[in-house]
Amino acid sequence: MASVLILYSTTDGQTLRICQRVQQRIVAAGQEAALVSIDDAASVSLDRFDKVVIGARIRYGKHQPQVFAFIRKHLDRLQSMPTAFFSVNIVARKPEKNRPDTNPYVRKFFKRTPWTPGLVDVFAGKLDYPRYRFFDRLMIRFIMLMTKGPTDPTAVVEFTDWSRVEAFAEQVCAL
Repeated sequence: MASVLILYSTTDGQTLRICQRVQQRIVAAGQEAALVSIDDAASVSLDRFDKVVIGARIRYGKHQPQVFAFIRKHLDRLQSMPTAFFSVNIVARKPEKNRPDTNPYVRKFFKRTPWTPGLVDVFAGKLDYPRYRFFDRLMIRFIMLMTKGPTDPTAVVEFTDWSRVEAFAEQVCAL
């Protein structure tokens, strides 16, 4: 039975929710799956796993530095095993930016790392204005205004395509 490590970086919880759905699908397919925050990844031995999935969120145009640090530290091992990566960002809500080759953040991510996972995807996240702190709400509303997205400060909009997440999980099982 294959064992999959699912690492995630999240700020508001949507990337974690996506990883939980991936984990559920992997387990339903008869494989084992461990879910670990990138912040706790230092204590994890990759030797215990057959595959690794990394899910990383975008905030203000950047992936968390911990994601890059983990990849740098474990690059040789990651390159020698089946791996997958996905980014979660609001820009992916747009059809012309919801594929790895058209999403600016995924393209930027792979310019910063030599890692070449066997499977790459991008998922739209969730906009949750009431949950954001004042400064974040202000900044995200400004970004949404510039990109023609929702700006109502009471809006909660989930852009994640869950059927696409499930299809990704099935592809992870096949790695």
